[in-house]
Amino acid sequence: MDRMSPLDAAFLQLEDAQPGASLAIGSIAVFEGPPPARDDVRAALAGRLPLIPRYRQRARQVPLDLGPPVWTDARDFALDDHLRTATLPAPGGDRELTGLMGAIMSTRLDRSRPLWEYWLVDGLAGDRWALVSKVHHCMVDGVSGTDLYRVVFDPTPEPGPGVPDGWRPEPEPSAAGLALLAARDLALLPAVQVRAVAGAVRHPASLARAAAATARGAAGLATALRPTGASSLTGPLSAERRFAVARGTVADVSAVRHRLGGTFNDVVMAAVTAGLRSLLLDRGERPTRHRIRSLVPVDVRAPGEAAIRDNRVSCMLADLPVDVADPGARLAAVRELFRELKAEHEAEAGAVLVRLAGLEPFPVLAPGLRLVWHLPQRTITTVTTDVRGPAEPLYALGRRCVEILPYVPIASRLRVGVAVFTYAGQLALGLTGDADTASDVDRLARGIEVGLAELVALAAAGSPDVPGAP
Repeated sequence: MDRMSPLDAAFLQLEDAQPGASLAIGSIAVFEGPPPARDDVRAALAGRLPLIPRYRQRARQVPLDLGPPVWTDARDFALDDHLRTATLPAPGGDRELTGLMGAIMSTRLDRSRPLWEYWLVDGLAGDRWALVSKVHHCMVDGVSGTDLYRVVFDPTPEPGPGVPDGWRPEPEPSAAGLALLAARDLALLPAVQVRAVAGAVRHPASLARAAAATARGAAGLATALRPTGASSLTGPLSAERRFAVARGTVADVSAVRHRLGGTFNDVVMAAVTAGLRSLLLDRGERPTRHRIRSLVPVDVRAPGEAAIRDNRVSCMLADLPVDVADPGARLAAVRELFRELKAEHEAEAGAVLVRLAGLEPFPVLAPGLRLVWHLPQRTITTVTTDVRGPAEPLYALGRRCVEILPYVPIASRLRVGVAVFTYAGQLALGLTGDADTASDVDRLARGIEVGLAELVALAAAGSPDVPGAP
C-alpha cells in the first residue's frame, strides 16, 4: 500500500469538485502498417504489466480524510477491463481521430478499477492504426507518462520479450484499517516534521540559498496572481471536450532558435502565443496585454528520480504577449518573459511549497484543496505543457510509431489547454477545448501552425530584425 503525495491527491480532489470533469492525461500513438489483432495487443500489454505496478492498483479514499488517498492492489484486476477497441468512420482522417479522442477523454475513469485504459483504434487512412492511452493525472505527469512509452513500446522492430509475472495481490485493507493507519501517521507526524527541520539545519549554507530563492519565487508567484483581463477563454465548463492538433518539426524550431535566439521552448511558446492571439481576434476580442496568463508546468525531478512516475512538477505563471502583432517582436517578448520567470525562481518556490504540504496534516489540507477549486478565479487563462519525448522511433508489435499526439485535461474555469510534445523529429501540439465554449480549438491549431511558419520564414530571410537575435 502506497500513500499519494499531496499533489497527486489534489488531482482527485479537483475531479471530485467538478461534476463530470475528467482529469486524465492522454495521447494518441499512430502506427504504420495494418492494425494488429486485439489478442496480440493484449498479450504484449500483459508482458509489460509487471513493470508498471500502478496499473494493477486502485485509488482508495481514507475515511474522513484522515490521510491522503492510498494505492492498494486490485484483487479483481482484469486486463480486458482496460483494453478497448474502436473503428474510425471513413475517411479516417484527423477530423475523425480527434473527434474520437475528444469523446474518449470526456468520460471519467472508473474509480473502482485501476485508473487507466488503452484504446486500439483501426480505420485510419493511409494503412495506419492508433493506440490511445488514457491515464489519470493522479498517477503520472507528462514526463513520467512519457517514460511509460519506453516500457510499453519497443526501441526496435523486433518485439521485446515479456517480463515474468509473479504478481500476487496483497490483501486490501478495510475502511476501518485505512482510518487506523492514517490516525497512526497523524500521531507520528510531529516527529517527521522535527526530522525534516533537523536535516535542513545541518546544511545552513544550502538552507540559506534555498530560502532566498524560495522567497524570490514566492514573491514572483504572488505578483503573478493579479487578475487577468476578461476573456472568453475562461468560465464555467461542460463535461464534454473537443480536441485538435497542430504540427511542426523539431528541425524548424531548432532553425528558428539558432537564427533568432532563445530556447526551443521560447520558439514553441511564441507560436502558441500567436495562435491564442489569432483565436481572440477570430472571436472579436482585443488581444491586450495581461489578457492571457498560462500556467506552465515545470519538471522538478532531482537527479536519480527520472524513473519516478508520480507527479513531480511545479509551475510558472506566464503572461503571454498576445498584444504583440509582429512575429519577431513577439518571440523577443516571449524570450524575455521566460528569462525573467526563471530568474525569479517561481518553479523552485512552487516545488518547496509542495514539499512542505507533505509535512502538513492531510485533514487540514483536504478541505482547503476543495475550497480552492470552488473559488472564482481570474488569475489563469490556460495551461501549456511542454514535454520532450523519445528522439528515436518506437515500435509496437513490429510496427513503427510515426507520431504521438498529446492531450492535456482542462478543469476549474480553463476552457482551453495546450500540450506540446516532441517525438522522433516531429513536433505535435494537442489542443483541448470545452465542447460548449471552445469547440473552435481547430482555429487555435491553425493559428499556432501559422505562427510557427512566420518564425521559420523570418529565420530564413537572412537578416531578421529581432531584438536580441544572435
